[in-house]
Amino acid sequence: MTKAAPDPRAVREASLDELERLGLPLPPPGFPLVWEPGDTIELRPTLDLEARAAILHVVVARCFGMPTELAMGWILGSHLVDLVTPPEWEFVIGAKGDHRSFVLHHDAVFALAWLLGLARHLDPTAPPEDRLMSQMPDLPAGETFGQWRSRSLMSPRDPVEAVVLLDLYYCLDWAFQEAQAAGAPLPGEIDSNAIGQRRWALEWAVVFRGPYHEQPAEWEEVDLSV
Repeated sequence: MTKAAPDPRAVREASLDELERLGLPLPPPGFPLVWEPGDTIELRPTLDLEARAAILHVVVARCFGMPTELAMGWILGSHLVDLVTPPEWEFVIGAKGDHRSFVLHHDAVFALAWLLGLARHLDPTAPPEDRLMSQMPDLPAGETFGQWRSRSLMSPRDPVEAVVLLDLYYCLDWAFQEAQAAGAPLPGEIDSNAIGQRRWALEWAVVFRGPYHEQPAEWEEVDLSV
């Protein structure tokens, strides 16, 4: 579903108000907007969101002891191998890469679950919901990707709701890093790493169309440096 993007300046004002409410530092004047007036927005296809969430769920499971053979078998059996990125595949088959960074993907899964309507909130002060694991494929029981999709009541978020939260997380990513660098207290139970993972998922999932936007980035191409 393609929609007109909301006024980016009005959304940014609301994001800055939320940062103030949380007691976080505000970005400097001229901090970039995420989109421009007149842009249109949509979410990636639901199947793409589901596949990315499931793959990251398997990657996180590998971090916590899922055997290589089971992880590979699940991905191959679910016909998702073409959607696994090279770093993810190397980690799944040989535990190569930064183990800690893959553990952090739990918060990216949470954001994708929120986009799919499987999580009730994406509160930047709270960790993922306790019920998140039960909302994802039951890997120990051998639940396949298709079986998970059949039992789950996916209800993707409205693109406008998603893009408003993306702008907030764009600002939060900067604010959390600044606060941590300064040794200032954070407003809740999560840190800048979790905020960055959630932003990553939102940045990837929301597709912008307009004169200043390129083709949507692949998962590993999402630029979180700005």
